[in-house]
Amino acid sequence: MNKNWNSKEFKIGVLGGGQLGRMLIQEAINLNLHIHIMDPDQNAPCASIAQTFTCAAITDFDAVMEFGKDKNLITVEIENVNIEALERLEKSGVQVYPQPHVLKIIKDKGTQKQFYKKNGIPTSPFVIFDSAQELMNASIELPVVQKLRTGGYDGKGVQILKDAKSSYDAPHLIENLIDFEKEISIIVARNDKGQISTFPSVECEFNPEAHLVEFLFSPAEISQEIENKAKEIAADLIEKIDMVGILAVEMFLTKSGDILVNEIAPRPHNSGHHTIECCETSQFAQHLRAILSLPLGSTALIQPGAMINLLGEKGHTGTAIYGGLSDLLDHDNVFPHLYGKEQTKPFRKMGHITITGKTLKEVKETAEKIKNIIQITA
Repeated sequence: MNKNWNSKEFKIGVLGGGQLGRMLIQEAINLNLHIHIMDPDQNAPCASIAQTFTCAAITDFDAVMEFGKDKNLITVEIENVNIEALERLEKSGVQVYPQPHVLKIIKDKGTQKQFYKKNGIPTSPFVIFDSAQELMNASIELPVVQKLRTGGYDGKGVQILKDAKSSYDAPHLIENLIDFEKEISIIVARNDKGQISTFPSVECEFNPEAHLVEFLFSPAEISQEIENKAKEIAADLIEKIDMVGILAVEMFLTKSGDILVNEIAPRPHNSGHHTIECCETSQFAQHLRAILSLPLGSTALIQPGAMINLLGEKGHTGTAIYGGLSDLLDHDNVFPHLYGKEQTKPFRKMGHITITGKTLKEVKETAEKIKNIIQITA
């Protein structure tokens, strides 16, 4: 266990200063942890609340080295970071969680899929291509899902490809279009002692235009058998990838009852935000426990919950205006989380709302009533 982990001398560095870092800091305050943030945006959500804030590119080798040299521990809130610098820092004695070897696998969706195949993790069939021309020359039955191997985030770099002429002209992978029953997510954590803990399942509904999670609820409406199977896959995955920290495992439940891993994220995740109000330990607290070599907390569900993403309205770019916030606060068991982003743009994640209740039916009814109350315009 790290000594003096809650003293000012123990410096925890986070690469990325968005909403995930902001909520991580909010949890860290409860344990008197000292979080130092690095982000290229001087107006990042963490800028005003971090112990210190460094405005620099998290993909720049020298900048990451300079930021990390006096830190005891470094973690990330986004995968697109300079892994070579993290490897160097790790060799110099800085603890880095998730470990650089994990980030290297996950950062590249092609390498990620190859890892699943090699390690017996169930996933959809895939083929890797280096260019649009290579795809054009191949015999592929359309439509398929096309994903850029690197650089995709929040729905960007993913498309349903119906015509090969509209292919991404960069290294990518092609997956079968899965006729799934549900999209579910399991958040799983592991510390350096090998202790593993999974959160209750989450069921996701996506915005078809933005390819972002628009609405989720927990527990997912699945059988206990499917729930257990999904948790086993998530636990097996985090162990096989030998990761310390928190891992979001997004899965497809097929109509035949199979579970296929879609993608993973080695950090707190959008599909785990409801855990702040709904579970005995939030995903952010669990991530801190895992990377600090502390005992993992109980993930028991206190109450069913739903989460609605607050996205910038289509056609609006500029200083954010939150319409309807007062009306929202007139409802019971509704918890808004605004991310402190000054500028809105179409489909930008500006916040989320968690709804709790005694039953999932009650939660869904409330979510339906309030889902359109807030409009984020400019």
